[in-house]
Amino acid sequence: MESIIVLGGAGYIGSQACKALHTAGIQPVTYDNLSLGHESFVKYGPLIKGDVLDTALLSETIRRYDASCVMHFAALASVADSVTDPASYYQNNVAGTLSVLEAMRATDCRSLVFSSTCAIYGQPEVVPIDESCAKNPINPYGRSKLICEQMMNDYSAAYGIRSIALRYFNAVGADFDGEIGEFREHETHIIPRAMMYLLGHLDEFVIHGSDFPTPDGTAIRDYIHVKDLAEAHISAARLLAGGHAGGAYNLGQGTGYSVLQVLSAIERITGRKMPAITGGRRQGDPAILIAQPALAREVLGFAPRYSSLQDIISSAWTWHQKAHPQKSLSAREAGAR
Repeated sequence: MESIIVLGGAGYIGSQACKALHTAGIQPVTYDNLSLGHESFVKYGPLIKGDVLDTALLSETIRRYDASCVMHFAALASVADSVTDPASYYQNNVAGTLSVLEAMRATDCRSLVFSSTCAIYGQPEVVPIDESCAKNPINPYGRSKLICEQMMNDYSAAYGIRSIALRYFNAVGADFDGEIGEFREHETHIIPRAMMYLLGHLDEFVIHGSDFPTPDGTAIRDYIHVKDLAEAHISAARLLAGGHAGGAYNLGQGTGYSVLQVLSAIERITGRKMPAITGGRRQGDPAILIAQPALAREVLGFAPRYSSLQDIISSAWTWHQKAHPQKSLSAREAGAR
């Protein structure tokens, strides 16, 4: 595995995978249209500016770098946005993945590591969730990823393109060296939004839903550090290079934390107070998502090392303070004093 094409390698998780590949002595080739990614995150190999829908450019890139494997992170991933604009999710995620598979078929590249999601399970009947649980996504984002997994299975059977789908639970945290972290123009995730609020870059912070059927009324999620996710991608690529037939694996800790528990940890680690303003639930949000990661442990050797709340929040806080330094007191903060 001298070179691997990393689709979406300028994004949050993709850039972490590029760093992990570089550290492992494998050249990452970032392929990204930079619509959501950041060119400043491309530090560990060449950048090809292109869209996943451009099958010809994808094919040319795979050939140019004689890539043996593709890692596919190039997807839209907001549950709320997928509900209001499903067309963009089916176009980018489904049609884009079809384009990737066709480029791989044209170039005889036979290994694909795919960024999937726990959203394919929908509102689970059993928690923790293992890979055999029913797949009943309740939003277009989850449905788009499930369709992609089904396409990958069909391409494996018909054309011999072996794939591993990694079903993330909640990817969080930042690079411990402070080089790359989680940042989007329109951020929706709890931890980066909290950091941005505390540093004065957001004027408000709202908890989405306080009436879930959970002990404290807020949604419960399984949080996994992005560095642990990146290492899992390398393990998956090595398995495929060794002839593994492929499959799908949950990536999580097997432990869930509520929104209020996460906010309490943020207050403890940062020494700053978060507001307790609650709003309505976001459409398409399940109450509880917790992984059963036993299969990933068995097959991938997946053993999260960086996914304590302490490591997750400390790494995010360190990176955000460097990337988005504290603003001067806002009217909100001044009024509070």
